[in-house]
Amino acid sequence: MHPLNTLPNNIWNAHMTLSNGHWAFPLPRTHTGLLLGNATMGLMIWGEDNLLKITIGRADLWDHRGGMTWSAKQNFADIRRCLEANDEARLRSLFVTDTQDQPGQPGQPQRPWIIPVGRVDLELANGVVLQTGSLDMATGIATITCLHNGVEKNITVIQSMDQQLAAITFDDPTILAKCINMPAYVTAGDQLKDISFAPPTHIDDPTFGGFIQPFPNDPGIAAGYQRDGNTLWLTTTRNDSVDAMHADTKNTLNKVISQGLPTITQANKTWWDTYWQDVPQLDLPNDKLQFLYDYGMYKFACSSQPDGIACTLQGPWIEDYTLPPWSSDYHFNINVQMCYWPAYKGNRLSHLKPLFDLIFSWEDTLRENARLFVGINDGIMMPHAVDDRCVCMGGFWTGCIDHACSAWMAMMMFDYVRYTGDMDYLQDKVYPFMAGTMRVYEAMLEKVGDAYSLPVSVSPEYRGAEMNAWGRDASFQLAAIHRLLEDLVQASKMLQIPVDQNWLDIQQHLPCVTTKDVNQKTMIAHWEGVHLEESHRHHSHLGAISPFDTIDVHDEQYQTLVNTTLDHWVAMGMGLWSGWCVPWASMIHSRMHNGIAAELLLELWERIFTNQGHGTLHDIEACGISVMGGSFHGKGSRNEIMQLDAGFGAVAAIQEMLLHSKRGVLQIMPGVPRHWETCGFGPIPTEFGVHVSATRRNHQLHEITLIAKRDTTLRIANPWAGEVQVTDQTGHVQVLNNQVLRLELKQDDCLKLTCVSK
Repeated sequence: MHPLNTLPNNIWNAHMTLSNGHWAFPLPRTHTGLLLGNATMGLMIWGEDNLLKITIGRADLWDHRGGMTWSAKQNFADIRRCLEANDEARLRSLFVTDTQDQPGQPGQPQRPWIIPVGRVDLELANGVVLQTGSLDMATGIATITCLHNGVEKNITVIQSMDQQLAAITFDDPTILAKCINMPAYVTAGDQLKDISFAPPTHIDDPTFGGFIQPFPNDPGIAAGYQRDGNTLWLTTTRNDSVDAMHADTKNTLNKVISQGLPTITQANKTWWDTYWQDVPQLDLPNDKLQFLYDYGMYKFACSSQPDGIACTLQGPWIEDYTLPPWSSDYHFNINVQMCYWPAYKGNRLSHLKPLFDLIFSWEDTLRENARLFVGINDGIMMPHAVDDRCVCMGGFWTGCIDHACSAWMAMMMFDYVRYTGDMDYLQDKVYPFMAGTMRVYEAMLEKVGDAYSLPVSVSPEYRGAEMNAWGRDASFQLAAIHRLLEDLVQASKMLQIPVDQNWLDIQQHLPCVTTKDVNQKTMIAHWEGVHLEESHRHHSHLGAISPFDTIDVHDEQYQTLVNTTLDHWVAMGMGLWSGWCVPWASMIHSRMHNGIAAELLLELWERIFTNQGHGTLHDIEACGISVMGGSFHGKGSRNEIMQLDAGFGAVAAIQEMLLHSKRGVLQIMPGVPRHWETCGFGPIPTEFGVHVSATRRNHQLHEITLIAKRDTTLRIANPWAGEVQVTDQTGHVQVLNNQVLRLELKQDDCLKLTCVSK
């Protein structure tokens, strides 16, 4: 357990004691490697024997060909007619990609794709054997230890956080025999050749080496390296021509060599010191969860830092041996959201801005999508899977019409405002996005009597894209609408503008969930007439519990319904779960104050859905819990699929064990298992403008410290179910004894809450 660092007023010291990351060679696959990254360029360091392999990825390396241009044929009325008539051929034709089945155009990808860069392999001298790798998360420095004829030698790797380059330093430079170019054109078989990529050019220059890969219609990529004393410098550059990339690479390497290694090292130290100073410290008795949090927040920095590229499914870590699964695109039906969950309670809200800025840059496209889909000019509509230009991947019709993708992002944008208090951002950017998203829902809804209903709706990925993968009033969509409406009402009040009366009418007359009676028990349904019939990876029917928090699970109105639904969910089991859905399940258990299950699921996820190098996987690593991507028959020919979402979901699930709000009431340690004798955290920011620290001793919550960052009203659930002593910074004491404590705070107020002794 980490030492508990406290200041006199029980605010934690900002200097974190981080877990150590250790890897043991051989590391036989790309995604078992040590990770370095700056949210644009990423390195995966792996290998065996005397061959150290450095796989290079770029988060911005798009081949933009393919995809589906949204058109008038993808309109809600025609889609509804096809579904109600069960006209599959017509429905499929509405979502054909632009390059699908086009004669005379061989070698065209059906969808945009992030393209792998490849590797630079470092062949070490005879007699060298790779031993271990370690990662200093505080500084972002990886150290590779090897033996050379029985003598220990070290190789350190540091990647710049503000430039697309890395430094590989040898304490004994004689152990580096040569560098070997391994461009993806070679390592990925014929996959690039089959989509009209030309062969790469190998740099033939007396001063530096590398390779240059031109692209058919986009700027290409160059990977270059140059040796300077003990250091091998590695960089990537992009440009339109081979000659330009050659010149850019040479100039970059010459410039960094003239600057020297200390310049990069000091800049990185400053960057990482600043990052960790903001991140809340956790003191957990569970070493596995402590590592998941620390390493997760390290990777979060590497994949989403504010000057980088908005994080995709894999961020900057793209394997060299194949085109990445699902194009490593932007999936907005949970994956992107999960990748950014740590930003809020992790106190790194600036990391959200590249994602939001990217989405706002699509505004014209999003409004045109809404016009074509439902015939309105003031709407916003974002499909579930797109590239960095918001080109729809196409084909998967249920994802294309899943409007909760937009609503979920609207919630995250509004949460950003609630955490930061940035009213200008709310007025200029967030509120228009929220209102435009709601306009599309308004156009989709129909009114039957006094009640509103969503006649065509989907529950993400349930039944895939089959003809029966839809129904009336999907509970996930209802939860998304109610969250959006609640946020719009609050946003309108914050901006002191009138609340749209139609929103209030929908809020009052649209059901919060759809239910179904099964074996004389009522439970939450996926949509009208369909309940959870099998184990499923997307817990979408539980969206009203998490993430949207639109029903009070302990309220008499919903308690029996929720308990019955969760019992059935547990009974269906984990047999078809993927990696990313396990942390989400942990969060649901925390919201039910079921800390034992919340902890156990994360431990299970770490064992089953991560590999020997801590790589976070979509499919199972070992059979026996789920058959997602494998079974007792084996895994077949399916490659290892790394996605970042689950690792960041695990970070968020740990945060939620310690702190979350439920229906506007702050909960302290709601998901901490009863067998934890001690733990602590702080200071964690909240959407109420209050930073919270807390400690647990002798199996009981001991103390809570609140620091107000702005004038605010805080409602906090009484964790002691008795009298609470509230002491302010002047020493003034008051005693409260309510189930929910209401506290009025001014900016910079500091309150300490303790249980009044019996």
